[in-house]
Amino acid sequence: MKYSHSIQGVLAGKGNRVLTVSPESSVYDALALMAEHDVGALVVVADGKPVGMFSERDYARKVILLGKSSKQLRVREIMTSPAQCVTPKNTVDECMSIMTHRRIRHLPVLEDERMVGIVSIGDMVKWIISAQEDTIGQLENYITGKYPA
Repeated sequence: MKYSHSIQGVLAGKGNRVLTVSPESSVYDALALMAEHDVGALVVVADGKPVGMFSERDYARKVILLGKSSKQLRVREIMTSPAQCVTPKNTVDECMSIMTHRRIRHLPVLEDERMVGIVSIGDMVKWIISAQEDTIGQLENYITGKYPA
């Protein structure tokens, strides 16, 4: 099943709040911000542009496993860079493909070089399930004769 709807609809449903962090912030401060807002990733922004992503995965693999201190490390030292970005016109299918092939879970959304939101793999799955439920409902209505003529 193809999902050619733009992610603009996904953003409309979830909102456009994007949590950001500076590359010079400590990893500890970034983790505190993530915990405060119950999110799994932050967009790393320098000079108003996304330059990378900082996620729980970055922390687990590049700090804890290496035995380093999150208070001494800067986000720039362990962030995933460059940030893979999309536009509101990208489709759900395109975003899912990017996330799958690049093994990433978050995509900042830029419009005219301005960040207008972020979508996660969870947002995509939620949207796809909702679209499938709508399709099933329409098919049930069609089969039972309740479909508008």
